[in-house]
Amino acid sequence: MLGVLSLIFSIIVLIFLSFKGVSILIIAPLLSMGLAFITGDLPALYALTGPFMKVTSSYIGSYFPIFLGGAIFGKIMGDSGAARSISHFISEKLGKKRAILAVVLATSLLTYGGVSLFVVVFAIYPLGVALFQEADIPKRLMPAAIAIGAFTFTMTALPGSPQYINSMPTNYLNTNIYAAPILGTISGLIILIFGIMWLEISSKKAKAKGEGYGQYNDTVHNYDYSSMPSPFISILPIVIIFIVNWVVINIFFKSESFIAKFQQYGGLDGNWPVTIALMIAIAVSLILFRKQIKSPLLLLKSGAESSLSPIFNTAVIVGFGGVVKATMAFELIREKVLALNIPGLYKVAISTSIMAGITGSSSGGTGIALEALSKSFLEMGLNPEVIHRTMLIAAGGLDSLPHCGAVITLLAVCGIAHKDGYKDIGIVTVLIPIISLIFVIILHNITGIV
Repeated sequence: MLGVLSLIFSIIVLIFLSFKGVSILIIAPLLSMGLAFITGDLPALYALTGPFMKVTSSYIGSYFPIFLGGAIFGKIMGDSGAARSISHFISEKLGKKRAILAVVLATSLLTYGGVSLFVVVFAIYPLGVALFQEADIPKRLMPAAIAIGAFTFTMTALPGSPQYINSMPTNYLNTNIYAAPILGTISGLIILIFGIMWLEISSKKAKAKGEGYGQYNDTVHNYDYSSMPSPFISILPIVIIFIVNWVVINIFFKSESFIAKFQQYGGLDGNWPVTIALMIAIAVSLILFRKQIKSPLLLLKSGAESSLSPIFNTAVIVGFGGVVKATMAFELIREKVLALNIPGLYKVAISTSIMAGITGSSSGGTGIALEALSKSFLEMGLNPEVIHRTMLIAAGGLDSLPHCGAVITLLAVCGIAHKDGYKDIGIVTVLIPIISLIFVIILHNITGIV
């Protein structure tokens, strides 16, 4: 019991300090040692240099190429003006009456196209300001509109997403990024449709009460879109990512000669398709946007450096999970969850949701759940593709609690306080994804659809 209470206390401290803005790079190792010391399950110093560092370094070793490629690609799309060109095109076609839809779709397209969610937030925000001001929609709804596209279905539900979290289960479950395409698409549509409906209803209620955009010192930037690449050229690298992904997975990864070539090196790696796709997209982007990119080498350097913070922040959270996994308290919780008298997919969903909620990170929660529970899930006889998609949709729910780093960053960029903006973020990124998750689990259990 003491161990369970210690684990719960560590989580509360993690949430509190994260909410206060203390770096997770400091919190995670200290809490790992503190948890080990209080529970007495392993020496504190060993917890730091043993499971914490081993799991942290293993995560970096596995996913650094994807983080690196994604950060560089996002930097190119942002600095060249390609991301803003795409979002501006969408907003022009939909018009100010569809301001919320325009922000959601522009954000979704960029995120589903492989642009880092943090880059997307900064790229979309000025567009959101202009659209929301013109339509006189409360600015407090803007973070939620961006969050739908950046933090939910394009990252976790839709098959084929090149976001790194969609590659994480591949090596554990022997799946690919297109796992459970029907269930993922249905979940994505539920999140998208109901998320937009919630914000549209909230906007209409606000207008009925006479609430407008609000008193903010926002300046609408008049960007020179003529100097940016056309939206059709801008979207080409995103299309290339999807094409290359599909070719590598469906042609090379199914070729007996290609498989045999890498057999002596441990077999194929599920991260390769996304890595290759990002590399080719980066090369094509540098050619397409050469007029807009004044210093390619400097941009590549900046993009590479910007990959370090996200991967280390995620890796140390997973490292903390490695220490949690080594405690008797975690084993007790694990046994309790697996022993629940409910269908296996609900166990997958509950355990992954708990981990994502603990860490405030979808990727961190997924990493811990995969490391600790993927074998148990497979032993239940569940379809690996359905496990893959269920875990990701589940991780995309409780990860967006108030202490989530991405939520904190989003609100800070938009200049909205938690008390004003989090309610709507919580509805569209926590409640609705959980509803979609329950629906697709029931649908699969009844019909067997994948």
